[in-house]
Amino acid sequence: MDNNTNTNQTEKLFQEFPGVSTDAWEARILADLKGADYEKKLIWKTAEGFSIKPYYRAEDLESIKAMTESLPGQFPYIRGNKTDGNDWKICQDIETADIKTANRIAANALTRGANAVSLNTENVNTAEDLKALLKDIDVSKTSFNFNSSKSYPKFAKLLVDALGADAAEVCGSFDFDPISYLLLKGNFHYSQEKDLAEALELVKNAKPALPHFRLITVNGQYFHNSGSTLTQELAFALASGNEYMAYLTSNGVEAGLAAKSIIFHFAAGSNYFMEIAKLRAARLLWAKIVEQYKPESQESAAMRIHVSTANWNKTIYDPYVNALRTTTEAMSAALGGADMITVLPFDLNYKEPDEISTRIARNQQIILKEESSLEKVVDPAAGSYYIESLTASMADAAWQLFIEIEEKGGMIEAVKAGIIQDAVAGSAKKQNADIAARRTTLLGTNQHPNHLEKMLEKIQADEEIETENEASADPTPVYKIMETYRGADAFEDLRLATEIHENEVGKRPHVFLLTIGNLAMRKARAGFSTGFFGCAGYKVTDNAGFATVEEGVKAAIAANADIVVLCSSDEEYAEIAPKAAIALKSANPEVQVVVAGYPKELIDTLKAAGVDEFIHARANVLDTLYAFQQKLGVMW
Repeated sequence: MDNNTNTNQTEKLFQEFPGVSTDAWEARILADLKGADYEKKLIWKTAEGFSIKPYYRAEDLESIKAMTESLPGQFPYIRGNKTDGNDWKICQDIETADIKTANRIAANALTRGANAVSLNTENVNTAEDLKALLKDIDVSKTSFNFNSSKSYPKFAKLLVDALGADAAEVCGSFDFDPISYLLLKGNFHYSQEKDLAEALELVKNAKPALPHFRLITVNGQYFHNSGSTLTQELAFALASGNEYMAYLTSNGVEAGLAAKSIIFHFAAGSNYFMEIAKLRAARLLWAKIVEQYKPESQESAAMRIHVSTANWNKTIYDPYVNALRTTTEAMSAALGGADMITVLPFDLNYKEPDEISTRIARNQQIILKEESSLEKVVDPAAGSYYIESLTASMADAAWQLFIEIEEKGGMIEAVKAGIIQDAVAGSAKKQNADIAARRTTLLGTNQHPNHLEKMLEKIQADEEIETENEASADPTPVYKIMETYRGADAFEDLRLATEIHENEVGKRPHVFLLTIGNLAMRKARAGFSTGFFGCAGYKVTDNAGFATVEEGVKAAIAANADIVVLCSSDEEYAEIAPKAAIALKSANPEVQVVVAGYPKELIDTLKAAGVDEFIHARANVLDTLYAFQQKLGVMW
């Protein structure tokens, strides 16, 4: 090898190109904007409470240099708890409370790629029940998340009895979270004092026998799945964790032991980079909180994180899109450094997940590991100007909100006062409005729906029927309830009502597109109209285009359409729309005449001629379709 080759190999890539300063970039951007407002055009104002710039450079990291210099496995753990890779546990949720069925599903899952399972313990009353639940499962190689127990302190004793000598080695967690119970039920399970006393009992009595179990879960996922912002999810979860830390340490538990008894369960949604930043910021802030309690070892400040793919953004219609959503969500969780990930099956919201959907959910994670090698690199986001800056912004916004909660007396007092519930409801209202107006896209639901798809007959009824005694066991709500839901609920209710209507009367509402005039505009507006009414599941008849208004009106009347949409250009509507509206109304006064577009100067004239509605990009799709349902007698 000659000297020239050596020289070339040691040269920096692209060093022959001159550097470009930030001032030069900004000058070029301003020139290209041609006077347009920089802030409005290029700055993204997030729902999380901070702004995102259009680009980031190395200099953006100068102000957060201290945050970015820590190494993986080192306090404050922003870069993760691990030093030799990024491996995580592949967890499968098993919702059934039937012990034999749950055991069969779990054993199958663990032979097909999962190495963690979440198990319902509602029917576990004895050590023998628990042994049956864990039959043929290698507990030394499996992590467990136990949920739905009637009494976690009693369950802990059963677990120690069932596991015997293995109890000290088995890893897992309990889904014990009195604060989430308070939020979701509107009251404590027993009382504030007794519920928190159970947390103390678990840590003091069960933790020594189950040293690798996290006995308290902070369910940040519930905030996410109730429509919160990511900042709220993070801040409220941290406030809940701090509430448990304060209670445990004030009752004689060493701070490190208290911290090691807590695991955080977050949801991962579709905001890809934000979700990565959220998990990195979560570790940073939790380490900061735990540090204030002066634990014996800094290692106890390392947050343990379980991430489930969000349910808030999942849909019943076009359900296979859910598999695409959960793939990017699992990627965010992995790249953000989650310790355990649960991918929810794509069909979860309309039926009992089957072998195919659960297998797909497991395989998504297996592929991310074995084919994408995401488990091999510690904190792959490190050094990214954008993600590092995003992490800092997320941490700052969440910390400010966390401080506000603490100033109000802490998480429990804020929940009692309804502050948390109101904040989440406010965020949910904003998100619902964005979905209704299609500023937020739910593919297949409020954008690009398959209007021929039917789901009503595929929806399985909930087979879990409460007995009268079980139903009365829940305490009467005293405080406001935080309600989990899905963003697609309203659109799906609208569309299911259409299916019910068709079953009852034998006909779906029929939309006829009267396309005429300018070729490009009529095609564009026909496509828009098809998607618009497809969101309600209406039958849509498109047309190649009519030579005259009379020809189009005649065809619409012959089709016995309930809604006729005029698709043309704004300029042509002045002549076409009044003529068409008058003719259509004369033939059938009940027909709804709609104009695709919003020609401002013509609105009053067209309404006077008989046009009933205008559909356009700025319309509230949900409200508009709801009004049509009422007019057409489709109950919702």
